[in-house]
Amino acid sequence: MLRTALRNVLAHKARLLMTVLAVMLGVAFVAGTLVFTNTISDAYQKSSQKGFKGVDVAIAPDKKDDDSANPGDAPRLSQQVLDKAAKAPGADSAFGVVKGNAALADKKGDLLGGGFSNVGGNYYPGADGKDPRYTMTEGRAPKTPGEIALDSKTAERGEYKAGDSIRVSVDGPVRTEKVVGVFTTDDGNVAAGGTLALYDTVTAQKLFAKPGQFDEIDVKAAAGTSQATLKAAIDKVLPEQAKATTGKKLAKDQAKAIEDGMSSMQTAMLVFAGIALFVGIFIIVNTFSMLVAQRTKELALMRAVGATRRQVTRSVLMEATFVGAVAAVVGLAAGVGIGAALRSVLNSSGANVPDGPLIVAPTTVLVSVLVGVVVTVLSAWLPGRRAAKIPPVAAMNSVHAAPTTRGLVVRNTIGSILAAAGIALVVAGAGMGGDGQGPMAFGAAVLVIGVFVLTPLLSRPLIAAASPVLRLFGMPGKLARQNAVRNPRRTAATASALMVGLTLITGMTVIAGSMQKGIDKMAADGLRSDYVVSMGGTTPRPMSPDVSKTLAKLPEVTAISSLRSSPARVAGDTDTLTGVDPKAIKDLVNVDFTEGSFGALGGTKVLIDDKIADENHWKVGSTIPVTYEDGSSGRLTVGGVYEGNQMIRGVMLDNATVTPHMTTVADFQVMLKTKGGATQDTKDLLKKTLGENPAIKIQNKQDTSDEIASAFTLMLNMLYGLLGMAVIVAVLGVINTLAMSVFERSKEIGMLRAIGLDRAGIKRMVRLESLVISLFGGVLGLGLGVFFGWAAGELIATELPSYELVLPWARMGLFVLMSALVGVIAALWPARRASKLNMLAAIKAE
Repeated sequence: MLRTALRNVLAHKARLLMTVLAVMLGVAFVAGTLVFTNTISDAYQKSSQKGFKGVDVAIAPDKKDDDSANPGDAPRLSQQVLDKAAKAPGADSAFGVVKGNAALADKKGDLLGGGFSNVGGNYYPGADGKDPRYTMTEGRAPKTPGEIALDSKTAERGEYKAGDSIRVSVDGPVRTEKVVGVFTTDDGNVAAGGTLALYDTVTAQKLFAKPGQFDEIDVKAAAGTSQATLKAAIDKVLPEQAKATTGKKLAKDQAKAIEDGMSSMQTAMLVFAGIALFVGIFIIVNTFSMLVAQRTKELALMRAVGATRRQVTRSVLMEATFVGAVAAVVGLAAGVGIGAALRSVLNSSGANVPDGPLIVAPTTVLVSVLVGVVVTVLSAWLPGRRAAKIPPVAAMNSVHAAPTTRGLVVRNTIGSILAAAGIALVVAGAGMGGDGQGPMAFGAAVLVIGVFVLTPLLSRPLIAAASPVLRLFGMPGKLARQNAVRNPRRTAATASALMVGLTLITGMTVIAGSMQKGIDKMAADGLRSDYVVSMGGTTPRPMSPDVSKTLAKLPEVTAISSLRSSPARVAGDTDTLTGVDPKAIKDLVNVDFTEGSFGALGGTKVLIDDKIADENHWKVGSTIPVTYEDGSSGRLTVGGVYEGNQMIRGVMLDNATVTPHMTTVADFQVMLKTKGGATQDTKDLLKKTLGENPAIKIQNKQDTSDEIASAFTLMLNMLYGLLGMAVIVAVLGVINTLAMSVFERSKEIGMLRAIGLDRAGIKRMVRLESLVISLFGGVLGLGLGVFFGWAAGELIATELPSYELVLPWARMGLFVLMSALVGVIAALWPARRASKLNMLAAIKAE
């Protein structure tokens, strides 16, 4: 049986090629994902380990979580702590670390590093005058205010060298500094495309901390002293609100953080690899079903000469194992190439990955081989089992070919039950709010399976609906329709592969379009201000109060308010206070009040959103105990309750009340209204007033909306690319089905040619059949996608009240055209092959 299985594989190389390709693509995606994420993770981990190379023990502030602690940031470390650490037994040297934000402009005025990581720090020379963390390759280290050193990658990107001037923004206002040196560093953020600028320690403390204070203290052990021993010695001299950690522990924690960060990307990519494999299952089942059907008499003869049912099934599974193994090996090799290509794409996009080897872990090899073989074998099991059940005599006479009425009734009943259950679960999940994700996901899977089972039943009426159009093509159109419904199961499996891909693409497009509409509505309804000013970058950053003071002097500004954020303990719970200008805020934000109004805001009277009010049973007049950022206590009175939204929520109070309690006075946003509204001329004036600062964002309502939506747009484009793999596999499925269908119908095609259908007519027949099958799958995918998009939107609406269902008709029309294009492309080779069949040889074919 083994020799027979191998002979069958080698005898039908062309027929099995599409199956190999389908499995190979899925395996390549899995392998490429694992290679890519392992490579990136390894590169960052090794880079982070280099960053801790000279650090044996690191001392950092330790914020206590007990009720007695201030709700503000943890205290910084003093020079006294550094001196004690340097004198601890086993310590060789110690240096203080100061860090903050420092945005650098290139010579064109654009932001270097794209806002990903713009860090400013200090150069802390030891006894030899050098800082072991940084190696100067050009010039010297900064020594006085106004001097700065740049990392070599930033200097190269910005075309800076020692002696040049550079524009820097620490917290808003632009500073012009002199570049006195260029250095190299093992900092992982720099390796990933960020920027690092160094000041002398005194200047850095003034800019990023407070005079004489550090964010961290790094200690190097003397020769012969272990990190654990040094840590134990330092623990004895540390103040209460400071903790020591070994360099090994820091490197391990950072490696774990990198691994955790990569895991979400890996999971997402593996999900889409799974989708590609799931789509490939349809092709594999189809291929083996047709191969088994073509070899029915051969299998019957094997049964007649003594082969058992189990041996027949086993021979089919042996073929599948061989095909899966070949596909897995080829897929693994392709996956390694995909992993390398993805790293190159990441580097070319500006996110420079640290140098490192391509990692092909043993688990990657094992998973790839197992996935390829297991998926193929499981997919081939049903056709093999079905073939083994056919009695030899029936198989010899081909009386088994037509499915029984009972079999179709059972299939349709099961499909109807699954589809109904899936719809019920999805609808139930949509009404459960945040708790409905699990039931909805499970229901979606059940519904897709139910529709797949029902697809043979659905194919006849839907394909029949295309009859009027097909009649326009004469006899080839009529034959194409009959061929499409001749074997409903095969048509269903072929169309379902495309259906799965289009379901996901349509669903995500509906969600993305609806979210964009909701975000636009939120910005339009929540903001009255013409502009919102904030610091650029991927994370919120504090902004100097000088920015709002400078803008307030402009005669074009009619209303302006700084928004300040201060951590506090409100009624025993950690919360954030939002400081505003009580006179201007009513002209800058738009909220609906359930109680009170903006007029009540001022002094110790605050406004709270309805969610906080409901949770704490507060109303107008309620008194709230508060512990401010600096540790002082007070009491606030509720002056009004408003309906919170994505733009503004929480506890709102007068800036004059909260500012005295802030350890560092800074704004996170400035809202302003101008004469004549938001115009490009006004925006240019604001930019010029702030010194053409590349680190400051000046956004109107549409800019704010676009920024929020950009993350979803980026994700959607990535998902389109990932789902493209599933569509490619679906195309292979259509090609596979048509090619094998042409082979099966060789005699029929020969007869058609003999009675007068020319080669062009044969080509047209095959193309129209492919077009009908593809459009059938596309229509099913669009319907399911819209349904899932609506259901997911019901969950999103609980977090984004302005969410509004939008059906992207233009894109959906494009998806229909894409389905048609898939059908046309997939039919090119099978149609050409069918038209070239020799009619006499085809008529004589068995």
